[in-house]
Amino acid sequence: MALDTHGAAEEVRRGEHVSGNVLVSIGALLLGLLLAALDQTIVSTALPTIVSDLGGLEHLSWVVTAYLLASTAATPLWGKLGDQYGRKRLFQFAVVIFLIGSALCGTAQNMPQLIGFRALQGLGGGGLLVLSMAIVGDIVPPRERGRYQGLFGAVFGATSVLGPLLGGLFTEHLGWRWVFYVNLPIGIVALVVIATALHIPRRTSRHTIDYLGTLLIASVATCLVLVASLGGTTWPWASAQIIGLAVLGVLLAVAFVAVERRAAEPVLPLKLFGIRTFTLAALISFIVGFAMFGAMTYLPTFLQIVHGISPTMSGVHMLPMVAGLLLTSTVSGQIVSRTGRWKVFPVAGTAVTALGLLLLHQLDEHSSTLEMSLYFFVFGLGLGLVLQVLILIVQNAVSYQDLGVATSGATFFRSIGASFGVAIFGSVFSGRLGD
Repeated sequence: MALDTHGAAEEVRRGEHVSGNVLVSIGALLLGLLLAALDQTIVSTALPTIVSDLGGLEHLSWVVTAYLLASTAATPLWGKLGDQYGRKRLFQFAVVIFLIGSALCGTAQNMPQLIGFRALQGLGGGGLLVLSMAIVGDIVPPRERGRYQGLFGAVFGATSVLGPLLGGLFTEHLGWRWVFYVNLPIGIVALVVIATALHIPRRTSRHTIDYLGTLLIASVATCLVLVASLGGTTWPWASAQIIGLAVLGVLLAVAFVAVERRAAEPVLPLKLFGIRTFTLAALISFIVGFAMFGAMTYLPTFLQIVHGISPTMSGVHMLPMVAGLLLTSTVSGQIVSRTGRWKVFPVAGTAVTALGLLLLHQLDEHSSTLEMSLYFFVFGLGLGLVLQVLILIVQNAVSYQDLGVATSGATFFRSIGASFGVAIFGSVFSGRLGD
C-alpha cells in the first residue's frame, strides 16, 4: 500500500524540497524529543541515590509514575490545541514548562516536592513528544516525512534505552541532581533555534476548547496508569482498590465517548476510529509501548541482579538494542520516503519484536554476553521497524486539520501500553527471580 500524499499536508506542495532552514528546525525538534524521551527512563538508575538523600522510600515509584501520568494525561490536549492555535508557540510553551520542572526537580528537598515537580516536568514532556512529531507534518512534504520520522523514531528509541546508562553516569560522577539540570542547556538551545528558524503560519480563527472532554480523557488515562502502576505492587490485582479504579476508568471512558459525540471540537475526534489505518496504528502503538518500555525497564535490572553487572555497565550491555533500533528505524524511513510503501513495516516489525521477546524470555543466569547481545539486537530491530512508521501512516491517513490529534492519539495509546508493559513485565520478572 502506498502513502497518501494529499491528506495531511494540503498546505505543503507535493515534491517540495526540504530547505536548510527546515533542517535546522528539525534539529531543534529532535532536541525537544530527546529531552522528553530521556526523562522517561534516565531517573531509574538514580533512584537509590535519591532515596538515600531525600528519604521517602515508600513513595519511590511515584518519581517515575508522576512523570508518566502527567505526560500521558496531557497528550491529547497538546495535540488538539496545536491543531487549533498552531504548534510553534505551543511547543515553546511546552519547553518552558519542561525546563521549569527540570530546574525545580534539581532543587527538590524532599520526596513529595520531587514527585510534584516530576509531574510538572511530565506535563511539558507530553507536549514535547506530540508537538515535535506533529510539526514535522507542518514543515515536511508527505513523501519526505518517512525519512525524518524514521530519524525521530531512532532518537526516541535510542534515547529511551540509553536513559538508564546516562542516569548512572551522571549520578556517579556529578550527583543525582544533574540528571535534571542537564536538561536546561539543551532546552534553551532548542528554544532559541525554534524561535528564530521555525516558520509556521499562525492560526487566527476562533475555536472552542473541549474542557469536559479533556478532563474526562485525562481522568481515564489517570485511572489506567494508576491501575498499571499500583496493581500487583501497592495493592493486589484483585483488590477492591484496583478493581474500583478499573471500573471507574471504564465509566469515565463511556462518559468521554458520550461527550465527544456532542462536542463542537472534540479533543480526540471519534471519527478517527472510523479510519481503519488510525485504529490499527493505535492498537499496534499500544503493543509497541507495552513491549518496548516493559523490556527497557527490567532488562537493566535483570543484568544487575542475575549477572551482577554494575548499573553503568548494564546500560552498556543494552547498546546492541540501540544499534538494531537505529538501523531499522532510519532505513525503514528512507525506504518509505523513496517508495511510498509502508504496509510491510508494521507487520514485519511486530513479528520481529515478538520474536525478540521470545528470545529475551530464554535468558537466565547462564546466558553468555554474546547470546544476550544477539537477542537485544533482534528486539531492537523489531522496534525500529515499527516505532515511528506508525506516526507516519497516521499523519498521512487524516486531513491536515486533524494532524495534531492523530499524532497525539497514536502517542497516547503508546504511553498507555508502556504503563501496562512495565506492570506486566514487573510481575513476570519477579516470578522468574522467584524461580
